[in-house]
Amino acid sequence: MRRVITFTLATLLGSAAIPASAPMAQGASVARGQGTVTHVRTTSELAAICDPAWGGVPRLEAIAYCQGFLTGFGQYHTLLYPPGGSSRPLFCVPVPGPSVAESGLAFASWARVNTQYSNEPALDSLLRWAQGSFPCASSSRSSTSRNAR
Repeated sequence: MRRVITFTLATLLGSAAIPASAPMAQGASVARGQGTVTHVRTTSELAAICDPAWGGVPRLEAIAYCQGFLTGFGQYHTLLYPPGGSSRPLFCVPVPGPSVAESGLAFASWARVNTQYSNEPALDSLLRWAQGSFPCASSSRSSTSRNAR
């Protein structure tokens, strides 16, 4: 059975907040692991923090930021498309679904293969990845969504 759920480590959202104490140059510090991760804009930047090539505390901060980003994305989708709602969800994560850590690594891997999206907004590519990874079966439509129209 498939249904829409949030990513399984939703509790990380609170602990994934990264202090914005150090400025970051237009993604350059994300790719090299310099400074504190305060935001990402593009697919390649999100992929770099979801599977960082650097170590130490900056690596942990990057992974926490990625997991918070993915968790917020999953929770927002669930709020827009609740189970049993009248609108068809954009993607359907199986139960049990992957952990948020597994999802981050899978997104980073997808981004490395799909370089044509590297400079697109991170959220656009995250949605593209989720739709390709977790397509909804035709039966996942709510029975009221089609009958009510």
